[in-house]
Amino acid sequence: MGKRDNRVAYMNLIAMARSRGPIQSSGPMIQDYLNRPRPTWEELKEQLEKKKKGSKALAEFEEKMNENWKKELEKHREKLLSGSESSSKKRQDKRQGKRKKKKKSRSHKSSESSMSETESDNKDSLKKKKKSKDSTEKEKVRAKKKKSSEE
Repeated sequence: MGKRDNRVAYMNLIAMARSRGPIQSSGPMIQDYLNRPRPTWEELKEQLEKKKKGSKALAEFEEKMNENWKKELEKHREKLLSGSESSSKKRQDKRQGKRKKKKKSRSHKSSESSMSETESDNKDSLKKKKKSKDSTEKEKVRAKKKKSSEE
């Protein structure tokens, strides 16, 4: 018996591609892009002028909107100016009233009223302490629940 033939046929890929013929392209080629019709210089100038001018309807609309906006701004300014004058007067009357009230309350404090105020303050502080204790206890319970759920 003879030796086995270990040779492998060599395939020249480039030669095979050429034998198939030209490739059918699906889209436009570079030559198509370069050979496209282009406008002349005068046509370009005309197009640019049209773009600069814009539409007349749009220009009219923008002018109307600007006028309306200016009117609204003027109305708003008038309101603010008239409102600020009256509100500043009201604020001054309120400030004077508050000052008088404070002076009266400070000058007419009696020992009995101060005693009642300290008692009410003590009650308020006790309530706050109770609330803070309750909140800390709730946080501890939540922490325990989280630990038990993680395990």
